[in-house]
Amino acid sequence: MKVEIQIDPSLDEPVAVLRSPSPTEEIEALAARLRGEAVPQPFTVYREREAARVSRSMVLRFYAEDKGVLCQTEQGTFTVRQRLYELEQALEGTRFVRVSNSEIVNLDRVTGLDLTLAGTIKMTLEGGTVCWVSRRYVKKIRSALGL
Repeated sequence: MKVEIQIDPSLDEPVAVLRSPSPTEEIEALAARLRGEAVPQPFTVYREREAARVSRSMVLRFYAEDKGVLCQTEQGTFTVRQRLYELEQALEGTRFVRVSNSEIVNLDRVTGLDLTLAGTIKMTLEGGTVCWVSRRYVKKIRSALGL
């Protein structure tokens, strides 16, 4: 995709124009993001009695374990007070994708994919963490990754 920026001092506010030979999902998604996506808010995570703020880019994955939801970053694992379905809704339209009933992965932090196994995908995240995409979500993941 070609990107062009033009500076025009006569304008009162910024104007974005998307030109395409035909309507596509990519163009529609980009237009939706330009219309109203707010600056992504960091997540509040907890470790023991301390609360911390973690930006989306730091998160490797969210996963369910022992009736709770955990957030894994390079700095460690933290507890999150939201449920996975709430996180999935909040992260819709971003590079976070649900890969199983118990896990949401940041696609920007994926370092490797193993597609050799029949019906499943093995994902390796930064730091060596391994995730498995369940068969139910394989089609969605392939679409998100453009495979």
